[in-house]
Amino acid sequence: MAGRYFENFMGDLIKETSTERILGLQQDSLFKLVSLPYPNLSARLKTAALDLKQTVVGKTWGFTHQRHPIISEFNLYAGALGTAFLLFKSFQVTHNSNDLHLSSQIIKACDSASLQSRAVTFICGRVGVCALGAVVAKHQEDQQMVEYYLTQFKGIKVSKDLPDGLLFGKTGFLWACLFLNKNLGDGAIPSTFTVRFSHLGLPFTYDLRTMLNFEQRPYVNAVIKNGRKLGARSGCPLMFMCFGHRFWGASHGLSGIMYVLMHFDLPPDVVEDIKNTLKYMIKNRFPSGSYPSSEEENTSDLLVQWCHGVPGMALTFVKAAEIFGDKEFLEAAIDAAEVVWNRGLLKKVGLCHGISGNAYVFLSLYRLTGNVEFLNRAKAFACFLLDRAGKLISEGEMHGGDNRYSLFEGIGGMAYLFLDMVDPANARFPGHEL
Repeated sequence: MAGRYFENFMGDLIKETSTERILGLQQDSLFKLVSLPYPNLSARLKTAALDLKQTVVGKTWGFTHQRHPIISEFNLYAGALGTAFLLFKSFQVTHNSNDLHLSSQIIKACDSASLQSRAVTFICGRVGVCALGAVVAKHQEDQQMVEYYLTQFKGIKVSKDLPDGLLFGKTGFLWACLFLNKNLGDGAIPSTFTVRFSHLGLPFTYDLRTMLNFEQRPYVNAVIKNGRKLGARSGCPLMFMCFGHRFWGASHGLSGIMYVLMHFDLPPDVVEDIKNTLKYMIKNRFPSGSYPSSEEENTSDLLVQWCHGVPGMALTFVKAAEIFGDKEFLEAAIDAAEVVWNRGLLKKVGLCHGISGNAYVFLSLYRLTGNVEFLNRAKAFACFLLDRAGKLISEGEMHGGDNRYSLFEGIGGMAYLFLDMVDPANARFPGHEL
């Protein structure tokens, strides 16, 4: 199991230790980074992020943009849209209009590349192109393009056979709706839009100004119905199937679905189902404090990664603690964070199954609690990446990712984390936290 991660020796680096121990660490470059005052470290991370951003742009888009390159992968997860999202984040931090313009250009290319796509989620589908396109166009004050992307969004068809998960399913579409609502606001889009359910052949009308009204959300209702149906046979109030597995993780399973559902105004019985589903997960975690990846894989305590492991679940428990004010959920999030601290220095850099994604557990808890210990732990993970990732990848000790410049698997995610560290109180895991 230890082969999946590096031993975390950084406790001594972020705590007051003996003078003798401090002297022994003073020459270590990682210690020097962690010891920097936060404004200085933030500036270092920002500079590194902007350098990484240029590398990502060059490798995924090219340095000359007179002609759009052919995009083989358009989506946010591993494709060019992830580069556009990184550029938009860079614009938000630096206010560099060139980043916003280039983000817009890449989104336009992704728009063309995704026309035939049947994927309807923010992270992996055309929905993400349209949603991000509308938000970027708003910042460019281009109302015509805002309306174009929203029109495209409205025309997307959603099949009843779609799974329910965040990466490929219904809640991934709902997340895009919430993203639009958060970033455009009530007055920036028409009060109603239509989502066509291909299995019914008839449109349902959704009012974004009241989109948190459960009775107007047959789509949310469908997710709950599916969850209860399988849950009745699983001993858990809500349970979902994807690829033949009853996953627990953020990408395909319970924690990602529960996170999205908690943003809606739900009837009391559904709220109780969500709470009890989360409590079911807590009750059935491993003695180590980690969690199974699925009901089927409930004996393998291996995964400490966002997609199928404890980090994604921690983010959901933080949201549950915030919404419900339940001490049990906060304690579960803190316990999960301890697992991430001990076993989360993975030998990969990305958001999905790497150190960058795991750092967001500490940032999420810092945002909720204000406890500087969590910020220090996020800082330690970021410093480890800044100081050692390049060397470890070049030496073959660390995996750069199957798509090594992408947002979710590669250094694009590392750059995004570094930019989020500039304002850690407002950091959000992209595509998961809102």
